Amino acid sequence: MTVTNPTTPAVPPTPGEGFRTALRSGFGLLGPRHRRHALSAEQVDTLALPIGDDGVVIGVDAQGQPSVLGVNRPTPYDVLLIGGLWTAQVIALRAAATGARVAVETGRAAAWAQLVEALGVGPSGMSVHDVGRVPPQGASAGSPVLVVRDCGMRPPRGRVVSGPWQSVLTLLPYLSPVAPRLIRQARLVGVQRVSPDEAVQIGRSVGLPRGDVEALPTLADGVTLWCADRDRQYVMTQATDAETGLLGTARRMD
Repeated sequence: MTVTNPTTPAVPPTPGEGFRTALRSGFGLLGPRHRRHALSAEQVDTLALPIGDDGVVIGVDAQGQPSVLGVNRPTPYDVLLIGGLWTAQVIALRAAATGARVAVETGRAAAWAQLVEALGVGPSGMSVHDVGRVPPQGASAGSPVLVVRDCGMRPPRGRVVSGPWQSVLTLLPYLSPVAPRLIRQARLVGVQRVSPDEAVQIGRSVGLPRGDVEALPTLADGVTLWCADRDRQYVMTQATDAETGLLGTARRMD
């Protein structure tokens, strides 16, 4: 592979009979000439750009690398977050920023109204609906949808479910009798700080090792343990200045 260095002074060609003939034949003026710089095989890697999965950046992992949640999928995708409203709202804001439409099903519309107003894009960006009143969203590859279900401890079965290009994020503030069912149907489960008893129950349901079970009651605000199949990752969600101005600092309790 070769690259050109635009800061290297141009070396003009020496005019000759061939050069003058090219001009007379209408070939046009020749562009500037630059010295060529060859890269060794070892140097090629230095040109690579770090590109992760497509989706919403929800924070950073233990190594400080971005963690991405891919909510725009051609297949049904259910996410369960056992945690705080703050984290769910950050995810919703960032999903809307990527071009997804966000439909919020909630019994506390006032808590979401400020987000809709801040986005300033109307129902095409984020809409808020009473529990059980979410209309069909018409999701498609060109208009993906994230449905956020903020329906308290016992969310009823939703009228609008996950499907192609429509993911569903269900928020549970704490464990409840419906939690085992939601955990079973979820492709991804996020757990924030919970009580020791809840940590034990979640550990059994998700199959967490003892170290993770013991860590759950000690997690800091904004930290979530995300579990998918046998993969586990701790993620710290860090708000931008705009998100902090709108939602405040990270918190587990609402």
